Amino acid sequence: MKKLFCRARLVVFGCALAGPLFAAPVQLVEQPPVAITTPAPGVWLVDFGRVAYGNLRLTPPAGATGEVTVHFGEAFAHGRINRHPPGSVRYSMVALPLAGGKSLVAAPPADPRNTKQPNAVLTPHEWGVVTPFRWVEIEGWPGELQANQILRRAAFSSTWDDQAAAFECSDEMLNHVWELCRYSIKATTFAGIYVDGDRERTAYEADAYLDQLGHYACAGDIQMARDTFDRLTTQPTWPTEWADHMIFIAHADWLQTGDKTWLAAHYATLQSKLAFNQTRADGLVVSPPARVKHGDIVDWPGTERDGYVFTPVNTVINAFHLRSLARMAELAAALDRDADAANYAAQYRTGLAAFQEKLFDSARGVYRDGEGTEHASQHANAFPLAFGLVPLEHRASVTAFAARRGMACSVYGAQYLLEGLFENDASAPALALITAFGDRSWRHMVESGTTITWEAWDQRYKPNQDWNHAWGAAPANLLPRFVLGAQPLTPGWSRARIRPNPGNLSFASGKIPTPRGPVLVSWKNGPAFTLSLTLPTDMTAQVELPATAAAQRVFSGGQPVSVHRVSSRWVLDKPVSGQAQLEVR
Repeated sequence: MKKLFCRARLVVFGCALAGPLFAAPVQLVEQPPVAITTPAPGVWLVDFGRVAYGNLRLTPPAGATGEVTVHFGEAFAHGRINRHPPGSVRYSMVALPLAGGKSLVAAPPADPRNTKQPNAVLTPHEWGVVTPFRWVEIEGWPGELQANQILRRAAFSSTWDDQAAAFECSDEMLNHVWELCRYSIKATTFAGIYVDGDRERTAYEADAYLDQLGHYACAGDIQMARDTFDRLTTQPTWPTEWADHMIFIAHADWLQTGDKTWLAAHYATLQSKLAFNQTRADGLVVSPPARVKHGDIVDWPGTERDGYVFTPVNTVINAFHLRSLARMAELAAALDRDADAANYAAQYRTGLAAFQEKLFDSARGVYRDGEGTEHASQHANAFPLAFGLVPLEHRASVTAFAARRGMACSVYGAQYLLEGLFENDASAPALALITAFGDRSWRHMVESGTTITWEAWDQRYKPNQDWNHAWGAAPANLLPRFVLGAQPLTPGWSRARIRPNPGNLSFASGKIPTPRGPVLVSWKNGPAFTLSLTLPTDMTAQVELPATAAAQRVFSGGQPVSVHRVSSRWVLDKPVSGQAQLEVR
């Protein structure tokens, strides 16, 4: 495949940018079709196998004249491109002259919805317009269309390595989900920064954080998240919780890289995100009426909130604020800003005590949606669970409630719901939700035939949704982080935590990219639990293995190793390095 390298330019219409913005490098990759058929006389149908953002290079026969009509499609119906797709699903057409057989670029007309609105991210002018498509129909082609006469010029991050990560397990549907989500992260790197899909091509903080986690897990790239952060510093968006996601992005960068220089340069920006929230004396955030009405988002679209009742003291908003305080205390300490770290930690303790006193219903063992309502939604419980706010004695009841509600949240909210379940020994229900039957799971996306994740679970939940939205690709980061169990324990991955969550799976294996090299994890779950682990040379790992009632010891090479029991885990007393073979029996 021929690669055309370019550096995406960030261009904004209608406003001036404060300071330079630098995009991560992107490239055009020329891809041959996987199939060419003739669905009707004079029509060539070309299938590229997967959706990608791009356009075409056409090479007509020598001396060819006349005009060729090209149809680009993201949706397929009754054996042809769907020329009237729903919502923001893409279809476009262009007619081009054939000039004596010269090679030409076929690109659709620009779409004002994602090129003229003020915050649109533009791809390089020299590429020509790019659009998401899988299928092409050609009319007016002289003679038989050959595979070498039509190439898709698909845009991806130039640092992307398809071999950087891997995942496989005993559930074949989960394997399909992983590949769908992995490719979704790759395909949506086309703009050089993380955008929300094709409808707007705009950066949003929550999208960027979820994309960042997926990009780390699938390819290890750090630059695109940083460039997106820089853009969002000058072009923030409106939801209340999206400001907190900027702190999450910086914290994730710190854990991945251990880079204090980048962190220090952006510390003032992070402090300003905390100032967005107004707290009362007990440390709880109070939203003014305008923000309750248009700002506190909880989940998106609005129909995905599990009946959430909005109040000025909102449980989800306060959960985000507390998580941000905890993260900021860590980041301040990393930069030796001890007074700031102590202040953030004190605010966290005060707010957490009020959060528990005012918002937790001890009789039911769940959190209310806010102060002044008795309604308890999945969201009011899933976010505190994911953010580590639930006291140990209440985690079982909150976890059970969140799991019992099913997938009552959006594809965005699912990131946090599933994190909370995985972190609290509910991996079996978490995996069941990912692969559930019905139209509120990734199984539904896989079985629909899509090759990039959607903005919502189905068209009926968001009629204007697009079909190329990486915030719907949460399993790209969840499966390596929790099923394989590999996460950084110290910044820069000098020390990892290996904590597999097998659920009902019988085996899983994979590769996780890190700044120090790949981590290889393979485990089998049967009468005994066995783990094979390979770490980079300059990394150690804290290993936490599943414990069952029958499992009494942990062995390495047939010899018992020193461990201690923490809840449902055997934790090795000494860190592991290099290669290790461990068995719980």
